[in-house]
Amino acid sequence: MAFSKYDLMRLTSSEPFWLVKNGIIHSYPSLDRNIETDIVIIGAGITGSLIAHQCIADGYKTVIIDKREVCHGSTSATTSMLQYEIDKPLYELINLIGEEGAVLSYKACFDSIDQLQSLSKSIKSTCGFTKKESLYFASRKKDVAWLKKEFEARQKHGFPVKWLDGAAIKNAYQLESAHGGILSDQGGSIDAFQMAHDLLHYNHKKGLQIFDKTDVVDIKYRSKDVVIHTEFDNTIKAKKVIFCNGFESTEIIPEKIVNLLSTYAVVGEQNEDDQSHIENTLFWNTADPYNYMRTTDDKRLLIGGEDEDFVNADKRDALLKKKSAKLEKVVEKILPKYNFRVDFGWAGTFGETKDGLPYIGKHPEFKNAYFVLGFGGNGITFSAIGMDMVSAMLKDQPHELSEYFKFGR
Repeated sequence: MAFSKYDLMRLTSSEPFWLVKNGIIHSYPSLDRNIETDIVIIGAGITGSLIAHQCIADGYKTVIIDKREVCHGSTSATTSMLQYEIDKPLYELINLIGEEGAVLSYKACFDSIDQLQSLSKSIKSTCGFTKKESLYFASRKKDVAWLKKEFEARQKHGFPVKWLDGAAIKNAYQLESAHGGILSDQGGSIDAFQMAHDLLHYNHKKGLQIFDKTDVVDIKYRSKDVVIHTEFDNTIKAKKVIFCNGFESTEIIPEKIVNLLSTYAVVGEQNEDDQSHIENTLFWNTADPYNYMRTTDDKRLLIGGEDEDFVNADKRDALLKKKSAKLEKVVEKILPKYNFRVDFGWAGTFGETKDGLPYIGKHPEFKNAYFVLGFGGNGITFSAIGMDMVSAMLKDQPHELSEYFKFGR
């Protein structure tokens, strides 16, 4: 059950901004003995750290492992934009899964941003959590009609939104080439790399056992427990295993549940100019593939997008310079007065599910196992939702979102 395929794929390329900015915050040993525990979590990124926090809070003896240094997978490359908007617009999701499930999913993402803010404060994280508004704008005139339809769907179901025309957007944000958009009150930004490290460190002091550079080579799923064998011939015997390793889990799941893509991001140099018109807002547009943009807490502009429908690492990396230049031109087009010069550029793996929703729950092929796979642009908020879902599942209690996030849906 080794995930060797993903060693070749590499989840990120070049040096992501967060990794350079923060360095190795905390380091943990590899597993060098046989251990027993209640819960073992595979994947020590932002998802695994959130789930571990919940398991420790619920009183379970918990172990978390990662094949890399902790947080060095996708967590080091995420743009860390916290939005309640799912990759599928609400009106489309209603058509796909029904009104109840679509609205529940959107509201859960909405609430998860406040949950993450509260959690950040409670553990005294230095992740720079900042509450922001979110502007979803039409980059083409032809997109205005369906974007207004989306605005009406959100308004109908009680989400705090306003419609802005192109002139209002230009006046408020100095944004060119916007033909109208949905302004939402609810959004946020963090440094997910720092947040994950802070969560792990906080819970390590409460008994969480953390082992990085510990690769899994085999798992035996037995009637009452699981036994994990590592590359150094050690074993972890646990009552339950929770997979929080994102794209790497697709190596063992038999059916195809996600389309993997390559995505790109750049961060500009620190800019001491007045950024008050953009620093409190998350931006994303209706282009296909869409672009997304935010400022960082050290006065930089981050922009991402330019997705490609492949995951070959060498092919992806060869495009990094070209994609960085394209993203720089996007900034020049929509923020022509902004003095932007690329300082960091990187690429990573991104996933899209058929309905934009995560996979959280049990899989019939794996006894005593749960999966928390927050694919898509809402990976962090989906992972926060996963905390409540896993807590309920481990107690054999129902959860209102289980039917919509399950495998085989």
